This record gives sequence, structure tokens and C-alpha cells, in this order.
Amino acid sequence: MVVIRLARGGSKKRPFYKMVVADQRYSSTGRFIEQVGFYNPIASGAEEKVRIDQARIDYWVSQGAQMSPRVTSVVKQAQAQA
Repeated sequence: MVVIRLARGGSKKRPFYKMVVADQRYSSTGRFIEQVGFYNPIASGAEEKVRIDQARIDYWVSQGAQMSPRVTSVVKQAQAQA
């Protein structure tokens, strides 16, 4: 099954997440099909906290991809801010 999930990056105690479309069988930080955005939970000031390519997310969901619970909440937050 194809899932849209967060892949952690960044250094120790400074997380940065890429929002990726991946096969469920691959590791969470491993191989992925496409990157559709990012999420920076510790952004402050003028830094960008979330960037999402909504058209690509809609495409993948229409193809049967499932969003993880955390991705669903981040997408809803981004839509509320826009």
C-alpha cells in the first residue's frame, strides 16, 4: 500500500520532516516515490513552518494512497492557515 507520511531529518533535537509518498514496506526514512512537502515543527519568526503541494497530495489520494494521522493533521492545519 502507498502511504503519505513524514520522514525525519535534521540533527539531534532539531527535527525537520519531509512529507513523502512511499510504499508502506520501506523504512520511514528510506526509499520514497515522491516528496510532496515539508514540515518544520520548531520554525520560529519568519521561517516557513509548512509547505505542501496540495495538487500532488490530492492526486496520490485519488490513486489510493493513505495519509498517516500526523500528515492528516498537518494538512488540515495548513489549509486552515491559508
